[in-house]
Amino acid sequence: MKLTDIKGIGPKTGALFAKLHIETAEDLISYYPVHYDEYLPPVPAGDAVVGGRCAVEGRIARGVFRKVSGSKTIITTEIDDLTGKLHLIWYNAPYVGSLLKKGSVFIFRGTVTRRRNELYMEHPEIFTLHAYDEKIKTLSPVYGLTKGLTNNAVVKAVKGAFALVGAVPEYLPESVLEKYDLMGEEVASYKIHFPADKEEFIKARRRIAFDELFLFILAMRTLKARQGEDANAFPMKLTWDTEELIGSLPFALTHAQERTWQEIEADLSGSSRMSRLIQGDVGSGKTILAFLAMQMCASNGYQSALMAPTEVLARQHYEKLCALVEEHHIEGLHPVLLTGSLSASAKKKALALIADGSANAVIGTHALIEERVSYKALALVITDEQHRFGVCQREALSDKGGSPHMMVMSATPIPRTLGIVWYGDLAVSVIDELPGNRLPIRNCVVGPSYMPAALRFIKKEAEAGHQAYVICPMIESSDGVDAENVFDAAKKIRKELPGLTVGILHGRMKPAEKDAVMEAFRTGETTILVSTTVVEVGVDVPNATVMLVINAERFGLAQLHQLRGRVGRGSAQSYCIFMAGLESETVTKRMEILNRSNDGFEIAEKDFELRGPGDLLGIRQSGDAVFRLADPAFDRELMEKAGKLAAAVVGDSPSLEGENLNRVRQRLDRFMQESMRTITL
Repeated sequence: MKLTDIKGIGPKTGALFAKLHIETAEDLISYYPVHYDEYLPPVPAGDAVVGGRCAVEGRIARGVFRKVSGSKTIITTEIDDLTGKLHLIWYNAPYVGSLLKKGSVFIFRGTVTRRRNELYMEHPEIFTLHAYDEKIKTLSPVYGLTKGLTNNAVVKAVKGAFALVGAVPEYLPESVLEKYDLMGEEVASYKIHFPADKEEFIKARRRIAFDELFLFILAMRTLKARQGEDANAFPMKLTWDTEELIGSLPFALTHAQERTWQEIEADLSGSSRMSRLIQGDVGSGKTILAFLAMQMCASNGYQSALMAPTEVLARQHYEKLCALVEEHHIEGLHPVLLTGSLSASAKKKALALIADGSANAVIGTHALIEERVSYKALALVITDEQHRFGVCQREALSDKGGSPHMMVMSATPIPRTLGIVWYGDLAVSVIDELPGNRLPIRNCVVGPSYMPAALRFIKKEAEAGHQAYVICPMIESSDGVDAENVFDAAKKIRKELPGLTVGILHGRMKPAEKDAVMEAFRTGETTILVSTTVVEVGVDVPNATVMLVINAERFGLAQLHQLRGRVGRGSAQSYCIFMAGLESETVTKRMEILNRSNDGFEIAEKDFELRGPGDLLGIRQSGDAVFRLADPAFDRELMEKAGKLAAAVVGDSPSLEGENLNRVRQRLDRFMQESMRTITL
């Protein structure tokens, strides 16, 4: 249903929602809050946490003072108790002066800052004791916004979308809901937006995360069931070409790489079709193994295709493979690049080379699966990094080649036992060593007051010819979310470092815009890249030596580790600065884990131990990730249950035939369509 069918949404407001990739009422229902404003019991003035949003009960200790500064009217006062005092400031809020009187008691709610060792709260909300008591423990949704769109407008629109769409039929049997203690889908889809309290939020999130995991694993298993244990349609002989390349590399493969390569060789030359996951930490050397497999295909007279999630990453792989071919004088391996942004003539030439087999190492994006692409002898398909490729594009690309070998590369730190559930019976190879020639990244955990020093350090590295990433949790400022956003951060950095070129990257940009920004950074045209987490997907810029993550406490440890992996990829010493906006024991413990360890699997385990359901009030959402809510590193128990249910469903009917599976099949079809749509946004 069209978004403009919702009461109160006209073309102008619809255009604002379109900037958030929301075009239908159903899109809006799936546009989950990025956070919830939780009304917690008030704390004493001295216990207010710097950087955190909290409520403080206090008596007006002094008078209420009014001062005019230019166009601003500033009202100040302070409250105190036995634990300390808190300064309060309001701007252009004349009503405050008549509301507050010396000696009166209120509850003030806002974000606490520290100045000259004293606590301040700017523009706090004001509540009577009775009014605040009614709000304690309630949650209010906070959405990602764009300029011109308020949080209240989104709340109203979401409620209108539910009224328009109406009831959604449940696709899981009642017995399954009872067995796995799941809330009904219709209730969960509403309560994830408007939970009465944290307990209701946890139940709603659990149901939606379960659906995402179950449908993903079900898609993987139905694909596997349809393909079955295929015979090797492209049997290959072991070749000296790959051994000569390994011997001529300027570095030695790690033991883990050697072991994994032997497993790949055995698969390609065995009696059954390869279906293997290569799982390795950031920087562990998965790409060279992919190139070796592509060379083995070429030496046996076949073609291979490597599909990357972005044009920048595809071009990066292509240039690396071309350099490898040239530097090591590899005969018989002929790479070609195929992406959506190629000119018509370049694309026509590439398609002709692929069709007649002249190009036997094809690298590209989802352009590789377009209908007009025809392969002569596609024997190996490699998909890089992104989960959705494992479901939709992987199947579409395999259809191009008549049961080619399949290799999936991932840096997601999922334990081996869960990897089997996750990837639907793919054989799993784990590269659990990093190359010995990498300098360890130097880490530090700091507070917001370190920002000037961090910028001075970035300037110093830039003067030495290096580049830096600055990561923010938000795209734009949002009501009720006290976190840095890319636009404000970029503005501040440009002001403080006027001689340096600053780029902006975020998930709402069109693919061509993202690629242009990333390409400018990759080539050194941009010195500092201010971005959301979209950079965590495999982009390799060896000249980048600094990673500054602002509001680091808002990211999972596994995600922070992925971000850290964007630096330390060259010969120069690299640095990662985790800037936490909150001062708390839990935040300190989590950040120290990153300080002590560079092992992605260990970090994921520790993250799981420290986090609890309440920590998920900041919802994990990414324009590039397959899941809006589910977090594989956190939802291990749900993943196991979803895997068991998917196995049982496929075991009963691999094709999902039968009246009792109609709704499951329809829901899976919808999931697949949404997956395909999102990846092409």
